[in-house]
Amino acid sequence: MRSVAIIPARGGSRGLPRKNVALLDGKPLIVHTIDAARGASEVDIVVVSTDDPEIAQLSEAAGAWVIERPPTIAGDQASSESAVLHALTVLADNHGVWPELTVFLQCTSPLTTSSDIDQTVRALLDAGADSALAVAKCHQFLWQHADDGSAIGVNHESAVRERRQDRHPQYVETGAVYVMRTPGFQVSKHRFFGEIALHVMPRDRVWEIDDASDFVVARALLQARCARDARSILPFQPAALVLDFDGVFTDNSVFLSQDGTESVRCNRSDGAGLAQLKRMGMPLLVLSAEENPVVTARCKKLGIPCLQGVSDKRPVLQAWLEEHHIDPDHTIYIGNDLPDIPCMQAVGCGVAVADAHPHALDAADLVLQTAGGHGAIRELVDLMIETANEQKEASR
Repeated sequence: MRSVAIIPARGGSRGLPRKNVALLDGKPLIVHTIDAARGASEVDIVVVSTDDPEIAQLSEAAGAWVIERPPTIAGDQASSESAVLHALTVLADNHGVWPELTVFLQCTSPLTTSSDIDQTVRALLDAGADSALAVAKCHQFLWQHADDGSAIGVNHESAVRERRQDRHPQYVETGAVYVMRTPGFQVSKHRFFGEIALHVMPRDRVWEIDDASDFVVARALLQARCARDARSILPFQPAALVLDFDGVFTDNSVFLSQDGTESVRCNRSDGAGLAQLKRMGMPLLVLSAEENPVVTARCKKLGIPCLQGVSDKRPVLQAWLEEHHIDPDHTIYIGNDLPDIPCMQAVGCGVAVADAHPHALDAADLVLQTAGGHGAIRELVDLMIETANEQKEASR
């Protein structure tokens, strides 16, 4: 076997209790690293070494093998290397697994991507090295106290202030990814031995979770990444936006008065966003299975054409696109439920609101972070406008 990724994850944490199962962006911390490892093409098996039943359960559900770590190496004084070495022994003795490479990952680095793991492995292989690690560029001037208490420069002379471009490149260990040739690691019992190779990670993917404030920063960085990823999914130069109504403009709730009159709750920011698209000349259409005066009223106020009472939406959508000479591959459709899935599949980009039906979430090319009726349309519009601006800048 080529490689095994091993993730040590203790149940105890002195600085932040239950840190490894704390939720970050709706997902336990340990699962972020498991997902990255399972998505890496250079990793054959993902293993979690833990002493904690909850971590074990979450890890197995996420698709990792679990190895129970004995109490002797589960305390905060035990090294990570001891857990990785123990896991390798169990893999060999109980499963007949002898990996050529051991990929050691830390679940306190949730911004690590599958690409970071793959590229650290390749850095070792390309250099013919014995071990490798992920690093980030470091431009800071470091200081320390001398024996007499005075301050002295560590990586620079205090009287010399070189410009960044004039300094030799320096790197800081990210703590995210380490790769070792297994036989050498088992002999040295340390993650660094022999010739060492480096993979340089982008700074926006480097963040370790040590305390509660680190979750705030990691969450912001993850959300920024999601926005970038979402923009890359949208079609180049979108030609039209088609929207379902119930569950997209609304939160799928209906208010019913004593006389049987229905009303719904809509988000004003959605309307403001759609107004921007109208000013840009973007063709818009509301396509609704429900026939309801509130749909008519809302679309009339927004000045958007609406087709209601459509039980089979896909052929109606295709007919509208053909009538207006709009390319389906450059069309965006946003919905939330089962009837929307054929429409999502008929266009270049199918979008689901955050609280859509699970099957609609699976069918969507892009899942928004916002629920229907709470600004999901505005989130999509903002992404479309940001993407258009980026494309204009790139073409200059």
